[in-house]
Order: sequence, then C-alpha cells, then structure tokens
Amino acid sequence: MNRHHYALILAGGRGTRFWPLSRKKSAKQVLKVMGERSLIQATVDRLAPVIPPERQWILTNHHLRDEIVRQLPEIPRQQILAEPAQRNTAPAIGLAAHILHALDPQAVMGVFPADHVVGNAAMYRSVLRSALKAAAAGNLMVVGILPRWAETGYGYVEFPRGTKPGSGETLTVKHFHEKPELAKAKRYVAAGNFYWNSGMFFWRTSVLLDELRQHLPKTATILATLPPVSSRLFAGKLAKAFPLCDNISIDYAVLEKAKKVGGIAAGDFGWNDVGSWNAVYELKGRDGCGNVVADDAICLDSHNNFVDARGKVVALLGVRDLVVVDTPDALLITTRDRAQQVGEIVKRLEDANRHDLL
Repeated sequence: MNRHHYALILAGGRGTRFWPLSRKKSAKQVLKVMGERSLIQATVDRLAPVIPPERQWILTNHHLRDEIVRQLPEIPRQQILAEPAQRNTAPAIGLAAHILHALDPQAVMGVFPADHVVGNAAMYRSVLRSALKAAAAGNLMVVGILPRWAETGYGYVEFPRGTKPGSGETLTVKHFHEKPELAKAKRYVAAGNFYWNSGMFFWRTSVLLDELRQHLPKTATILATLPPVSSRLFAGKLAKAFPLCDNISIDYAVLEKAKKVGGIAAGDFGWNDVGSWNAVYELKGRDGCGNVVADDAICLDSHNNFVDARGKVVALLGVRDLVVVDTPDALLITTRDRAQQVGEIVKRLEDANRHDLL
C-alpha cells in the first residue's frame, strides 16, 4: 500500500428517500441496509486493502458523528469530522484536501460516497488502484460505471466513442451530463460511450487545491485561513468559516471547467448507489412470487412487493409492486415505481414542522 494514498468518505447526506427508517440521527449510511454491516462500515471494509483505516477520513454532520464514531472504532476519531453546515461537495472535498495537504504534501486522495453497494470488491479495488495511479500523475480522475440499464437517477460521464470497459487505462472525459430524461438515457446507453457517474473521484491534493483557487477562489481563500486540524483553534475557526463557503458541487465547481480530467471506464462490479427502497428491493433475495419479505410472512396472490416491518408478522393478500416500511412512529406505503419520490414526504413533514418524524 502506498503511504501517500488517503480516502475521504462523504457521509453527510440525510437519505430522505429512505424515510421513515432514515432520520437525521440514523441516516441511510449508518443503517444495515444490506447484511450485518452498515453501509458506511461496508465502505470502510471495502477500502481497507487499498487504503487502511488509519488513512481514511470521514466528513459527516453533527447529527451522525457520534454514531459513526461508535460504528467505526478502527478510524481515529479525530479523522471523523462534522461539517458545521451543509455546503455540497466542493467545500467538503476542498476542506479535506486542505487538511491532507498540510499533513502530507504528496497526498493523493480518493473521494467515496458512504452509502453505496459493490458486488465485486476485487474488481472494485482494481479500478481504485488504476485511478490512484493516474491521479498521482497529475490527473483529475472520475470512475465511470458501465450502465446496466437506462437510468434517469444518475449523472453520466461521456468518454470517447469506441470506449470499452475494464481496460483500466486513463481516458479523456469529454463531458459530464446531468441526470437525463428516459429517452435521452436510452440514447446514452445505446451510444456505448456514456457511463454512470459513480461519484468516486481521485486527485493529488495539490492539484485539487490549485483548481479550487482558479475556479472557486472565494471558497479556496476561506479554507486557506484554517489552522492545522490538530490545533485547538481548528473547530472554532471551521464553525465560523465553513458556512461562508460556496454551496456548489465538485462537478460544477471544478470538473466541468478543468482541462485535465480523465476517467476510468469500469466494467460491471455490481455498483449500486442504493438510491431508494426500490433499489433495495432489486438487491435483495426474493421469494417465488418476487416478494422481499420476512421468512414468516404470509403472501397470497401477491407479487413483487417490498415489506420491511420488523417484529411483526406480515400478511399480503392480492397486492403487487408495493413498498411498505414500518417503524414505531411512522408507516410508509407507496408503489415501487414511485419510491424515488419518498423525499417529497420528508419535505412535507419539514413544512409541517414535524421534527419528531425527521
């Protein structure tokens, strides 16, 4: 393992599409959605053979920090930071780059979402090693995932025509595309050179900080005023400075403007951003009628349903394509094809000041 390689795990999201199980203090990334480890624990485990826990850093929020510290004793607790305010990915990544560059001027960092699922960890790590090598040479790198269907919930990375997945070579990124309508997503998949944007990025901290100074000078200047992370003054200065940063994603702030952006066209290593309850349904094992239910459930003439009602016997009669998620204080019932819209319920609850349900 290269001692100059570091990981930043972004864990500040609220996971609103996973309501009512996902709340401010128990958001999606700390839930055991798939298996016995939470999503963030699985992310740390996956990374460990490439970047050990002692060189992994986590950015989260004050609602989740204590729970993440509890779940991840292998990560030094001073490397689990709570952002004072949500300011999207550019300031968060810039903050981490500022910290890591001060600790190690030769640092190469990878950026990883905390809440994704990977089916083939060995293939995943091979892609990471290729991306880190390219980043060490001075490239800004993104991992594109070979699309398995025409997805409207992901952004796309456009590579040169004729791109083949799995070579591990550094390719030129022609353009980043926002989440498309279905017809356009189908055209992307048919073209063969449009890949899902995985949200995994790699670069030298020195290169990223230079790009921020050029393309996001206000935020770069603010971050440059922070004392070392080991200083007693750091937390107080961060609390005052960070909310003043631009609220913008790293894609808009840097990647769409930078001149030296490369990418890895990865094959199918079973990547899924687990973006909704329907995504969980697709990942879970199903019974003979396509239902994801507990072993003691009773299902009569019912097909393709997802039910999470822990501690209760579930009986389904004559229903199909439902999502049902039960918690002690809230019950969600929707259809699988509208699972992406669950976040709208959270907005309604916010408008109604139902903070007890958030």
